[in-house]
Formats: sequence, C-alpha cells, structure tokens
Amino acid sequence: MDNIRVFLWLTLLGMAWLTYTAWVADYGQRPSAPTSQGTALTPAEPPGGGLPPLNDGANPTQPTPAPPAEPAATGELIRVRTDVLDVLIASQGGDLVRADLSEYSVTKDVPEPVVRLLDNAPMDRWVFATGLRSAVGGAEPNHLATFRSASNDYSLAPGQDELVVTLDWVGEGPLSARKTYVFRRGQYAVDLTLTVAPTGGSWRGAPYVQMERVHRPVERSIWRVDTLSFTGPVLYDGESFERQDFDDLAAQPFSQSVSGGWFAAIQHHFLAAAVPPSGDRYAYTASTRGQAFVLSAVGPVADVSAAMPLDVTFKLFIGPKLQDQLQGVGGDLERTVDYGITTPLAQPLFWLLATVESWVQNWGLAIIIVTILIKLVFYKLTAMSGRSMAKLRKIGPRMKALQERYKDDRQALSQAMMELYKKEKVNPAAGCLPILIQMPFFFAFYWVLVESVEMRHAPFALWLQDLSARDPFFVLPALMGAAMFFQTRMSPAPPDPMQARMMQIMPLVFAAFLVLFPAGLVLYQLTNTTLSILQQWRINTIVARESAAS
Repeated sequence: MDNIRVFLWLTLLGMAWLTYTAWVADYGQRPSAPTSQGTALTPAEPPGGGLPPLNDGANPTQPTPAPPAEPAATGELIRVRTDVLDVLIASQGGDLVRADLSEYSVTKDVPEPVVRLLDNAPMDRWVFATGLRSAVGGAEPNHLATFRSASNDYSLAPGQDELVVTLDWVGEGPLSARKTYVFRRGQYAVDLTLTVAPTGGSWRGAPYVQMERVHRPVERSIWRVDTLSFTGPVLYDGESFERQDFDDLAAQPFSQSVSGGWFAAIQHHFLAAAVPPSGDRYAYTASTRGQAFVLSAVGPVADVSAAMPLDVTFKLFIGPKLQDQLQGVGGDLERTVDYGITTPLAQPLFWLLATVESWVQNWGLAIIIVTILIKLVFYKLTAMSGRSMAKLRKIGPRMKALQERYKDDRQALSQAMMELYKKEKVNPAAGCLPILIQMPFFFAFYWVLVESVEMRHAPFALWLQDLSARDPFFVLPALMGAAMFFQTRMSPAPPDPMQARMMQIMPLVFAAFLVLFPAGLVLYQLTNTTLSILQQWRINTIVARESAAS
C-alpha cells in the first residue's frame, strides 16, 4: 500500500467528516452574534420570569414548560465595573441582567463593541435569577422582590483586588435577607452569597439559581468556524456533561437531582454558568419558556432561625472559556471547553501548547514547536514508513516491468509482486500504522484551535493576525498544496495510471479544503509536512547509500 496515497485518502475522508459534522451534527442552533455595548436596557420583564418549584429532597418531577413571564420593571440599575467586567444588577430581583467583557472586542483591532453575554433586552434576553423560596408561605426574598444597595455605581479601584456589592431585601415580616456579590480583579467568576435570617421565630425555605436565555436559531456554515460550535444549554451531573437541544426540551423538559452539578449556557468561546455548593443535593430542571430556555437549580428546604441563619454561596461565571479560570471555579467547569470526541487528546495537547506559548509568547511559534515535538515522538515510527517508501521507490522500475509482463494476468502479477517484496524485504503496508496514529492529532489540533478562546484573535506574524480564523490571503493553503505536490514526487508512483492521476490532483483538492480551516491548523499541517519531506529526503539518501555499498 502506497503510504502517501493512504495519508491523502485518510485526510480527505477526515475533512469530509468535519464538513459533515458542520452541516448536520445536531448540536442545536446558534443565536445571533453578541449585541453591542450600546444596546439599551428596556424595563419589560422581570429577570428570570417565573419561580422554580421547591426541592423536597427527592428527584424532581418532570417539569412542565414554564408560562410566559408577566411584564414588570427592573427597577433601578446598579453598575459594577472591574478591570474585566462591566455589569448591571437590577434592584428588582437583585440579579445580574447585563455583562460586558471589557477585554474582548467583537471584531479584532476594533475596540467597540465588546462582547456582551448577559442582556435583558427582549430580543437578546439572557439573565440570571436567584433568591429563596418559602416553604411556609408569605413574603419571600425571591428574584421578583425588591433589593436596595448603598450605591448605584461601584468600581474596582487601582490596587484593589476585591469588590463587594451588598443588596438588602426590602420585604415585610420578621425576616431579613441579603445578596452579596464578590468581584475579583482579573476574574470572571463572581461569588453570590444568599443570606436569610428570621428576626424572630423560625423560617423554612430553599435557595435557587436560575438562568433564562432567548433561543435564536442561525444556520451553520463551514465558512464561519464560530457557527460550528455548540450553542445552548448544558447540564453537568457531577460525572457526565450533557448538551440539551432546544427542540427536545420543548417536547420533553428535563429534570434531575444531583450533588456536585452545575448548568451553563455556552457558545463559541464564551459562557455563563452557575455552580451551586457541591455539598448539597440540588434539583436541576431545564425547560422552555416561549422562545427561551430556562435552567434552574433549587437547593433542599432548610430550617432557619436567628441563631442559625442560612448562608448559601453560588459561583457564577460570566466570561470567556479561559481554562485556568474555569478550573479554579471547580466542579469540572472546564469541560465547557467542548473538544467533542477528541477531548482525551485535545486537552493535553492544549496544555502543551499553552506551556510552550508561556515561554515564547506567540501561539504560532508554539504550534510550530509542538509540531516538532510530536514529530520527534513519532520519529522512529515514521522512519519505518519512510524506509518502506524509499525501498518501494528504488524497486519502482522492476515493479513497472512486472506490470508490463503480466498486464493481462492479475493473479500472476500479484504473485510476482509478492515475491519481489519478499526478496527485497519490502513491506508495502508498513507505513499505514504511523499514518493512522498521527491522524487523531490533526483532528485534535482542529478542535483546540476552534474551541480555545486563548487563541481567539491570536496573531502569528506578517499577514497572519488571527490563528483561529482562515488565512485571509490563502498563502498557507497554497504553500501546503505545493509541499504536498513535492511530497508526492518523492513517493513511489502508484501502479495504476488512474491512481497516478489522482495522486497528481490530490494536492490541489487538499489545498482547496484547507482554505476552510483555521490558519493555525494549516500552519500545523504545513510544518508537519515540511518535516516529513526533510525526514524522507534523509531516509532516501541513506537507503541510496546502502544500496550503493551492497
């Protein structure tokens, strides 16, 4: 079996697979691009809509789709600014209703608009809703209640590492409640502590966190890599990570009671997530409300007294999928960086890339260096393939003579070829295994480049200013096509004339496919191919020397 032909066909099949998954993989639909910072807030609906049911400690019953929320005002808006976040908190509900990422612009080299994740504008609604449900009736500090803060404007001062925002419940009866937000410098994780204490007697209730987001379908396109990523709700039960399809939720809402779970709404490079305390068992539900999906987690009902107030801290994450920060939140939240079936290989590959990048301070150089390291790891294995190719090339004239002699007798030709292989100690299938082993790295590199926000807008050199996007001038695909053409010239020609013609046009087909892929992936493949050419040239030289000496 001709090695380069196997490699080309496997690569072509792999690219066809990527194209197929881009068009028909049922990951759900992607909403529109993030709205700009200038979008106005409209006091149309309460953040989060309806109230979730209480958690009685057992498995929750299957929820019914939530009815549309009643219109209500958001009340006053409290602005909180850190070095990385610019958020608004509504006094009605005391919840986050808008979040802008100050360090991430929608378009590279254009400062405004920045990426907006949360928003309570009706068409782009994406909000948190938190509070406490009462098990005994009466007024309760839920996300429809009113909260007050000492100020309507908070900013993280220079040299300040932590910013605390406190909101007190404006309620009736012998009960006091508070929401306390803690923002930290450079962090997209926000601590939210719900506190409730009776001023007299006792109280029974449960904490909850909820998220609502409008679902806006957008067609996938192989011309836009951001549309290939899953966008929508995900749930984690402490062990498995599960995407939730909007249409499936509309037909059959989801419910589960687990400890150590979380929920999130993810999209390409960004997410908003809620991580309840891991020690308690929370009832998770996912359903639809009109054109939005609603995720909620309700804690167990607790008995509260003045001597034993209830303090519950949720971890909220609103920002880019920075893996070090996601790991810091805990609960395996880093699994929201969705590499699909390549995750076991992609995660260590990303770690290696990130480690090298921390030294060289350039993701393009890191890709080149890691490619060289991978090539060194498989050097001995690929050398076996290279020697087989060199020997096949050496006996090429004899193989052609056999084809001419037995052109009308395929069985005799096959027998004569096998005798020739045995005599010259050539195994034509020796190169298949190295090629098969290296193919997963191609797919893992693809998903690392597409899904890792660390490489978003990452420049390399000259015209390559975004390794996660296509080469704007198609220079790398053209160079890759030329390299593959040169590589095929170094390989033994296939015995079949039709196969030989296919081999000649395959570099053009491959280069055309690479036009669709991120520049970083093409850089990896070009580096790998160049190293393979150099290795094969060296092996051909050595085999030629050995033949001359024998």
